[in-house]
Amino acid sequence: MPPIDEETPLKNGTYAVVADEDDDEDSRDYAPLTQRIQDTIKMYWTLGFVAFGGPTAHIAIFQDHLVRVHEWIAEDQYLELFALCQGLPGPTSTQLLIGTASTHGGMLGGSIAFLMWSLPGFAVVTAASLYLYNIIDASRPPIWLVGVAPAAVALIFKAFYGFGKKLDDLGVAIAVFAACVSVLINNDEHIPGNSSQIVYPMLLIGGGSLTLFDCYSSKPIGTYEQSSSAESVEKAKADRKLAYKIGLGIYHGLFMFLLWLGILVGSITLVQRGCTNVYLEIFEIFFRVGSLVFGGGVVIVPMLQNEVVPKWMNDDQFFQGLALAQSLPGPFFNFAGFLGGTYAGFWGAVVANIGLMGPGFILIFAMLPFWINVRRYAWFKAVIKGLNASAIGLIGGSCVFLYAKSVRDAADAIVFVFCGALASFYSLGAPQTIATGALLGGIFAFFGLGQVPYK
Repeated sequence: MPPIDEETPLKNGTYAVVADEDDDEDSRDYAPLTQRIQDTIKMYWTLGFVAFGGPTAHIAIFQDHLVRVHEWIAEDQYLELFALCQGLPGPTSTQLLIGTASTHGGMLGGSIAFLMWSLPGFAVVTAASLYLYNIIDASRPPIWLVGVAPAAVALIFKAFYGFGKKLDDLGVAIAVFAACVSVLINNDEHIPGNSSQIVYPMLLIGGGSLTLFDCYSSKPIGTYEQSSSAESVEKAKADRKLAYKIGLGIYHGLFMFLLWLGILVGSITLVQRGCTNVYLEIFEIFFRVGSLVFGGGVVIVPMLQNEVVPKWMNDDQFFQGLALAQSLPGPFFNFAGFLGGTYAGFWGAVVANIGLMGPGFILIFAMLPFWINVRRYAWFKAVIKGLNASAIGLIGGSCVFLYAKSVRDAADAIVFVFCGALASFYSLGAPQTIATGALLGGIFAFFGLGQVPYK
C-alpha cells in the first residue's frame, strides 16, 4: 500500500493515498491490513501468559517488550498514550495495550490484542468461579507464584527509573509531589481507600495545567520541544503514518464516545425502571463501575465489594477470587469474571467481564483519533509533559507500597535484586525476567531458604 497524502486530510480525519516510491520503511508501514494484523498477533500473543504483577507492572512490561526490545512503538508515542490512558475511566494497562496495538493494526488489531491479553486469565477465573473458587488460598500462594511478585516489582522500579531520568527540573518536582501524595493516600487511616478516584485525576490535571502555564510563561522552568522545519516535516510524516495505520477519524471517535454514553445511561435507566433480568443487573453494575474508576487495578475492589457482598457471595469467596485474579497474568479486571460466574454461572462471568472492560475498551478508541490530530501542537505537548510527570510520580509511589507488599523475606529480596539486575544491566526481557523470578522463588520456597518474614 503506498503512502498517504502529505497535505490534506479527508472529511473523516483520515488521509488519502498517494504514490511514493523508493521508501522501504513506507512499504512496511503501509503494508496491507492482513500483514499488520499478523504482526500484531506475533507481538502480543505471549503477554496474556507472562504479564504478572498487576497494572503498574504491566506498564513496565509493555515498555520493555514494545519499546526497548522490539521497537514496536516510539517512546514518545508510548508515553503520550500512557498519560492519556491514566486520564480515562477503565483499566489503564489494558487501554494502553489496546492503544499500542492499534498504532499498527487499527481497531481490529487493538481488539485482537485485547482478546489475546484477557482470555487466558478470564478462562482461569471463570473456571474457578464455577468449580474451584477456593483453588488458591490468599495466605498460601502456590510455589510457582512465590517469586513472581518481587520480579514484577523489580520491573516497575526499572521502568520508574527509565521514565524518571528523562524528566526536566519541573517534571521531577511534579513527579515527586505526585509520588508523595500517592504514598500518603494508600497508607493513611484518615484517608478513604477510594479517594484515589478523585486524587489521581486531580494530580494529572494539575500536572498538565502547570506545564501548560509554564510553557507560555516568559521564563519557563521546564524545557519544551522546539522543532526545526526539517524535524517538523518528519514528525508530520510520522503522524500521517500513524493516522493511516489506526484508521479512525474524528467522527469515529465521536461515535464511540456517544456509544459509551448511550450504553451507560440506557443500562442505568432500564434497571431503575424495574427491569429484573439478571444479566442486565450484572451488566449495569459492572459497566457503571468501569465507567467511574480511574487508574484501574485494585481501586475497583471496594467499589465491587459494596455491590456484590453479601448479595452475591460472602467475604471469603470475594477475597479468594481477588487473590486468584491478582495471581494471574493479564488484566486484573478479569476479577469480574469470577464475581459474575459465582453469581450467575458461565454467562454471568461473560456479561460481568464485558461490562467492566467495556467502558475502557470503547473510550480508548474514542480517544485515539483526537490524539492523532492534536499531538503535533505545542500546547498539547506541554500538557502531555505534565501528565507524564504526574503519571511517572504515581509509578514511583506504587514502587514504595508494592515493594513493601511483595518483598516480605530474604528470599523475596534476593529475587528482587537478582531480577532487577538482569533486567536493568543485562537487558533481559520482561517475560524472561518474570520466569526467572518464578523459578528462583520456587527454588527458595522448596528448600525453605530465606523464608523468615521481616519484622
